[in-house]
Amino acid sequence: MQEAKARAQAIVCLVLAMAIWGSSFVALKIAFAEVSPMWVIFGRMALGSLVFIAAWRWRGRIDYRTGDWKYLLGLAVSEPCLYFVFEALALQNTSAAQAGMVTALLPLLVAVAAYGLLGERISRASLIGFLTAVGGVVWLSLSGSADEHAPAPILGNFFEFFAMVCATGYVLSVKYLSTRYSAFVLTAMQAFVGVPFFLALALLSEPVPLAVSRTGIVAVVYLGVIVTVGAYGLYNFGVSRLPASQASAFVNLIPLFSLLIAVLLLDETLNTRQMLAAMLVFVGVGLSQYRPKASPALAQPAD
Repeated sequence: MQEAKARAQAIVCLVLAMAIWGSSFVALKIAFAEVSPMWVIFGRMALGSLVFIAAWRWRGRIDYRTGDWKYLLGLAVSEPCLYFVFEALALQNTSAAQAGMVTALLPLLVAVAAYGLLGERISRASLIGFLTAVGGVVWLSLSGSADEHAPAPILGNFFEFFAMVCATGYVLSVKYLSTRYSAFVLTAMQAFVGVPFFLALALLSEPVPLAVSRTGIVAVVYLGVIVTVGAYGLYNFGVSRLPASQASAFVNLIPLFSLLIAVLLLDETLNTRQMLAAMLVFVGVGLSQYRPKASPALAQPAD
């Protein structure tokens, strides 16, 4: 009963995290329209860090072991550092809806990485599904035409793919470290490392923004508090209680949330070929999750 309750809590947290992450693509597009990307992400990390510092007494377990620094550093470098650099580049060139679709590749990338790094078995169906989904993403990118929301969709989706590669390293690192560190600590460390990293990039790339509208401020606050603290905290909690492959499968919900919110708030649309390509991505993801039922064992005579 206790195990079932913990699993249900993890599922609820993961669904909420996906809904928030889906909305983050839209919030980033809104913020990037007023403030340069590196300053937006620095503000996001700084606000998140302040929340974690204020709530540090509830940090939970910290069980450092020799050599953990490599995995902790790898986690932070993967995400937020490199992940947000690639995502910022992506959203400057593609639409929030298309970027959200590319995130559907994450569960497959995690499965492939787990096969290569951890020796986990990958089925033929998963491999075919991975190739199908990649084909769908390529078709999605090639089918798009440049517009105000996606000035260079092929380049933008390419950058978003690399963001998903970084996210793969992050998921595997969280799963490995979650037995010794609470979701709070892992999420806080991401924010703490992100502050100096993105401050340096911001200072090197653009002058300090002096005038930001209320909408831009709300978008940055939403990203810093709700997304950085809320979504990552919920996701890290879910990953700590479910297998990495199962937890990463919830990422398939992000494209649905991001597309719906982008249509409602930004008036973004996908053309017919892009809709078909998006369906191909989901087919590939679904195929990768297929598990044939085991044949029932023959009854054994009683002794």
